Formats: sequence, structure tokens, C-alpha cells
Amino acid sequence: MTRFDHVGISVPDLEAAASWYRAALGLTAAPVFAVPGTDLRGVMLLHPSGWRVELLHRPSARPGPAPGDPLEAAATHGFGHMCLCVEDVAAEFGRLVAAGAGIGMTPRPAPRPGALMAFVTDPYGNLIELLDRT
Repeated sequence: MTRFDHVGISVPDLEAAASWYRAALGLTAAPVFAVPGTDLRGVMLLHPSGWRVELLHRPSARPGPAPGDPLEAAATHGFGHMCLCVEDVAAEFGRLVAAGAGIGMTPRPAPRPGALMAFVTDPYGNLIELLDRT
């Protein structure tokens, strides 16, 4: 059996990113770790339901393309977005924008019949999809 464990995101400021993700998404942090012999540090953030976000930081890292919306993200190979299932897309969208998230795509019907979706960005431009599949 295989199950999804976590998504890893490289960020320019580990402490600030961990603070934002903890506050905005209700995550708790494990201790910060460092990979011996490298300048890589990270922290695993855990949601009460079990999903995780691993934030990674290397001082020598450079910014990559930060897509403004999901269509633009799909124009580049590699990480496009992470998706969170929520009960009320509009409410969660509004709450995250109030917490400092950027607007990627306002709430609207998803391509799947009956589903609703929206996209926000974290403070570093990474896309987060909000989805209600009901």
C-alpha cells in the first residue's frame, strides 16, 4: 500500500515561512533539522489530520518562477501546487487572504461537476489550491 506523506517547499526564510504556515493552516512544527555537511535546514509541519508540509531552506538557493495562477503553473514542468480539501472554499479563501496569502484564483466552480475551487499563494508565491469535492 502506498500513501502520500508530505510536500516539500524551498523557502527563502525558514522561520518566517514556518510561522506563516503554522498560523494560516493550523500546523504544528517538529524541531528544525539540519543536514550534516550541507547548508540545508528544514522543518516538518503537521496538520492534525495527518498531512504534512516540509519547509526547506538553503542560503544559496535562488528564486524560481512564481506562477500567478494554476494555468501559468502548468506551463512549467515541476511542482505546480498543493491542494487542500476544505468544507467552504469561499470562507477558507477569505481567511487565508486575510492571513496574508496572495490571490491566485478566486472561488469558482471546478472542472469536476459539483466541485468548487480557489487558489491562494503563500508569501513566496507557491500555489495552494482549496477544493470542495461535494
